[in-house]
Amino acid sequence: MNAIISASDLAIELAGRRPPTLLDVRWQLAGPNLRPEYEEGHIPGAVYVDLDKELAGPAGSGGRHPLPEVPAFGAAMRRAGVREDSDVVVYDGGQGWAAARAWWLLRWTGHPSVRVLDGGLAAWTAGGGALSARPPAPAEGDFTPVPGALPLLDADGAAALARSGLLLDARAAERYRGDVEPIDRVGGHIPGAVSAPTSENVGEDGRFLPAGELAARFTKLGAQGPGESVEVGAYCGSGVSGAHEVLALAIAGIPAALYAGSWSEWSADESRPVATGPDPL
Repeated sequence: MNAIISASDLAIELAGRRPPTLLDVRWQLAGPNLRPEYEEGHIPGAVYVDLDKELAGPAGSGGRHPLPEVPAFGAAMRRAGVREDSDVVVYDGGQGWAAARAWWLLRWTGHPSVRVLDGGLAAWTAGGGALSARPPAPAEGDFTPVPGALPLLDADGAAALARSGLLLDARAAERYRGDVEPIDRVGGHIPGAVSAPTSENVGEDGRFLPAGELAARFTKLGAQGPGESVEVGAYCGSGVSGAHEVLALAIAGIPAALYAGSWSEWSADESRPVATGPDPL
């Protein structure tokens, strides 16, 4: 199944006999949650999911958005109505990062059918989709998460992959270079990582580029070559936009691991090396 769905196709599925479970994951970095915006208007039937509380554990040595405890994540998904045998569609305000985080967590823990609304809520409303302020009351789901369905990297694994394969840095290029660092202890990147900002995965409308264009982009960065297989991973600041990179790679047909701790975990340890400038090393 494709990892994304268009607003028009979602409208058709929602009107069908077995509509997907909808999760609204609107979120903003370093700000209050966006539940008030959700309550003002959301896609009918969508349940709000708080990224900071339900898609991440407490910030600490594992980074700003470490993975949530699996039992707690499973309980949150069941409260939202997620079932083992039902499709799930996740969306956010349009940037796609938060929705990709929910997509990755559900896929990593074994849910077989999860898609991201391409272009998010903005695409839905642009296509004439209605919004509702009515809070849904989903029946309790039965999803039981079992981690391991997608590859996951720790700090040592990310360092090794940067040497032996291709580790993509999904942050803005200026943070990769170390020109600025507005959040974490120090700027720069994991030695050997290649700059690949998520902003280049989408067009001006916020929708993903076609699969062929994404494949060409990642091939140019070193993800594929004639007759050769390259192991690929991605990271970002705290494991949110990195999930968006993994999603873009999935659309391109390229499997990739996520370093969930990302730069916020890596840079917090002063013993780990830091590279700066435009070159990987």
